[in-house]
Amino acid sequence: MLHDTKIAIAVRADLAIWQKLNVTAFLASGVAARAPGSIGEPYRDADGVGYLAIFGQPVVVLAGDGTALTKAHRRALERGLALALYTEGMFRTGNDVDNRAVVAALPTAELDLAGLAVHGDRRDVDKALKDLKLHP
Repeated sequence: MLHDTKIAIAVRADLAIWQKLNVTAFLASGVAARAPGSIGEPYRDADGVGYLAIFGQPVVVLAGDGTALTKAHRRALERGLALALYTEGMFRTGNDVDNRAVVAALPTAELDLAGLAVHGDRRDVDKALKDLKLHP
């Protein structure tokens, strides 16, 4: 099934594996919060045990260096895509209040991106993230 929208998460390739996983999880929650219609129905196994609903469409995970993430961020903003971000400074905090303060302290051009997530028209998402490659 081809979806009109696309969910893509991009992480900086040089991060430790635990950081990539952490960034991906946080960024996915940003898309879910902004686009509740992207969530499918709850799951139930054959024994009737219920499970949480998840995205109802694929999520592409990409990787690139810091320069590629910065370009993707700029292009996503230019296209008006819904964005979530995770900056390097957020690794040193332990709560949402401090995370927002870390981001608020930096101008857009100086954000040290560890990752970003975008949701929007699939063609716009592809154009914004064109320099990034599928995560290995």
